[in-house]
Amino acid sequence: MTTQRKALSGSARRNEASHRAILAAAFELVQEVGYAKLSIEGIAARAGVGKQTIYRWWPSKGAVLFDAFLMLSEQPDGEGAGLPDTGDLEADLKAVLRATIEELNDPRYDEAMRALNTEITHDPALAALYAERLDGPMRELKRQRLRSAQRAGQLAEDLDLDVAVDLLWGPLLNRWLQRSGELTPATPTASSRPHCTVCARVAEARATSPEFLRVCPTPDLG
Repeated sequence: MTTQRKALSGSARRNEASHRAILAAAFELVQEVGYAKLSIEGIAARAGVGKQTIYRWWPSKGAVLFDAFLMLSEQPDGEGAGLPDTGDLEADLKAVLRATIEELNDPRYDEAMRALNTEITHDPALAALYAERLDGPMRELKRQRLRSAQRAGQLAEDLDLDVAVDLLWGPLLNRWLQRSGELTPATPTASSRPHCTVCARVAEARATSPEFLRVCPTPDLG
């Protein structure tokens, strides 16, 4: 269903233009100066607005940066971007995991994403907002693709989809966040048989089992 946008008044259009200018300025500046030196004053100067305008809409620079990511993730038609569903679960997961690697390796996003992760760790309100508006919806898209595979008989009906999502994407995000290894299309999680290995392990070892972490470590999918 396509989202229909109502005609905006002159004031609303100016507010929307200022809003987007602020978000664009925050994203540009964090790449140029780093998050530590990013400031509300600097964002305001780059966007051509007063800093009180920013404080009226956001409580912190972390909140501004988060909304900048949401703006970047907007779809032109207003619809959410679902995961590919060609009927071949293995091929679809490989494609999505490789796209994840490309995004994590993109120098335009690296500094901003690391800064956002740091802010989420220290700001419970921002963490809750992130879970509600970005992480939660993205996890649901991933679960929907796995549910489709369950309906097709490709995955066990009793598979814990939340644990499966963690095991499929977690190794990539952990390696990126801790800089513990290079991320390339040949990274095991993205280049082997993710649903056969990871999801089979999840089906065999429930997250509630005390042996779970021993049975299901970061998987070697080679």
